[in-house]
Amino acid sequence: MTADKNDAERIYRLWDEALGNKDLEAALALYAPDASIESPLVQHLMQTNEGIVRGKDRLREFITRVFRTSPPQRRRFKQGFFTDGRVITWEYPRQSPDGNQMDLIEVMEIKDGLIQSHRVYWGWYALNILKGG
Repeated sequence: MTADKNDAERIYRLWDEALGNKDLEAALALYAPDASIESPLVQHLMQTNEGIVRGKDRLREFITRVFRTSPPQRRRFKQGFFTDGRVITWEYPRQSPDGNQMDLIEVMEIKDGLIQSHRVYWGWYALNILKGG
């Protein structure tokens, strides 16, 4: 495995641990100083028209809100990831062994061993939860 693919695998593992533990500092340590997160959840939690947060200060605020407001359907069942060493992606499918979970696709662009860009694509089930339905 190349150094880039090792970085991607390390980030995949550490990001999941930080998410599971709701460890803000561990999550933030994986992002570049000028990193961004793009998601419908940004608009919802940050009360903004744009679905993007940029930079560590805004990431800190956003991730804090994510950890504080995660619904029970936000579980972490997945079955591996795909990477070319520069981009890493995986799916949280709606159907999990424990029932329905929020259906999301995570895409992270990695540069110099850190997350530069993070995009989260939402499925219909997750969007219904966001809308309160």
